Amino acid sequence: MSNIAIGYVDNSDADLAKKIANSWQFEYIGDIASIKKHKTLNFLLQVNFQHLQLSKLDEPKLSAIEVDFVDGAVAHRRKFGGGRGQDIAKAVGLKHGFTPKVLDATAGLGRDAFVLATLGCQVTMMERMPVVAALLENGLSRAQLSTEVNDIASNMSLIHASSLEQMTLAQQPDVIYLDPMYPHKEKSALVKKEMRIFQSLVGADNDADDLLAPALAIAKYRVVVKRPSYAPPLAGKTPSTSIKMKKNRFDVYVNKAIPKDNNQR
Repeated sequence: MSNIAIGYVDNSDADLAKKIANSWQFEYIGDIASIKKHKTLNFLLQVNFQHLQLSKLDEPKLSAIEVDFVDGAVAHRRKFGGGRGQDIAKAVGLKHGFTPKVLDATAGLGRDAFVLATLGCQVTMMERMPVVAALLENGLSRAQLSTEVNDIASNMSLIHASSLEQMTLAQQPDVIYLDPMYPHKEKSALVKKEMRIFQSLVGADNDADDLLAPALAIAKYRVVVKRPSYAPPLAGKTPSTSIKMKKNRFDVYVNKAIPKDNNQR
């Protein structure tokens, strides 16, 4: 990751920035004001009052992205999202009075993982990109310190690994959740900032189709794949059923019927 470095906004965060740099092997530049000396960098990780944030340096109008499980969009969804009536809850089988162990094998910014953890699922997040995994780790550590969501955060864990190669690192999950990146049909200016930054940082998930077979081999009950409404099924494999939404859908691949109560697991 030679095109990315980490620094701090306020000197009070210097130690944390150094710790993250050492942990994830990022170049450390100190105060982010020194970014002007580093002409070859494309991305900047900055610690801003304990929050780790990622910026795309050649698009300064795009605000930095971070993982925040306490405030913002996730807080609204936690309070008003609809509980077990949500489509994602139905997709993983929660509507049957069953609370599965879920492996989110393409964790990204962790929003869907947090929703599932809010609903009581034990969720293992797996993320292969060091930058994204570092953002997740920072967001999760802050959530664990929050009296508002630490009970939810206790349902979440993170594995920095490639799902393609190391999906078995997660204890056998009841459900595997996949949400690989997919090229957007909209003009790039209309694609939300997170996707624009992610696509320029990590590229497209060209190997996404390869995730389905190992997921089906490992998941106890089902594999759930989130897809844009216009996208074909992952690996061209027809799902057992689909739950359709306005812009996306959940393709559900059933390995085994979900038990009607936890005593039948």
